[in-house]
Amino acid sequence: MRAHAGAMLSHMTEYVAFLRGINVGGHGAVTMADLKKAFEACGFKDVKTIATSGNVAFSAAMAEAAVVKKAEAALKKQLGRETPVHVRSRDELRKMVQADPYKGFTIPNDAKRVITFLDASAKTGLKLPHHQDGASILRIEDGVAYSAYIRTPKGAVFMRVLEQAFGKGITTRTWDMINRLIK
Repeated sequence: MRAHAGAMLSHMTEYVAFLRGINVGGHGAVTMADLKKAFEACGFKDVKTIATSGNVAFSAAMAEAAVVKKAEAALKKQLGRETPVHVRSRDELRKMVQADPYKGFTIPNDAKRVITFLDASAKTGLKLPHHQDGASILRIEDGVAYSAYIRTPKGAVFMRVLEQAFGKGITTRTWDMINRLIK
C-alpha cells in the first residue's frame, strides 16, 4: 500500500532509490558524491550510494511518494537535470525477494533475471508471459515487472523489449542487485 504523497511517518524508514538515466562515473557523469549530496540536501539520513549503479540507500520519516517528489526536486536543483526516481522500502524489497516472483516459471540457467520499476503511465495490458527476442516478461505486480533474458551478441535487446512493452519511464535492475540491496 502506497502512502499519501505528503504523509509524514512517525518513524524512520529505510529506503532505496533507483534512479533512471544516471551516468555514474563516465565522461560528463554524475559522481557518487554528487548523488549523496543531493539526497542529504533533502534531509534524508544515513545516505549511501551503492556501487556505481544509480542506487541510493537512505532513511526518511516520510512516505514513498513524498520521498520521490523531494528526491526528484533535489536532483533537478543539485544536478540540473530531470531524473525519474523509483523508491521502495527495504522491507518491500525483502518481501519481494522472499515471495520469489520467478517461482513457477522455467528460466534457463544462463538467463539473467531483471526487475523493472514501472511509472504511472506504463502500459500493463500485455498477455503474460510475453516472449520476444530472447527476453521474457513473466509477471507484473505492484508496479514491478519481473523478466528474464538470454544475453545475445546483439547487445541489450531486452531493454528495447521492455521499453516497447512499458514505455521509457521505466527503471530496470538485476535481480542480483535487488538481493544485494536487502543485505
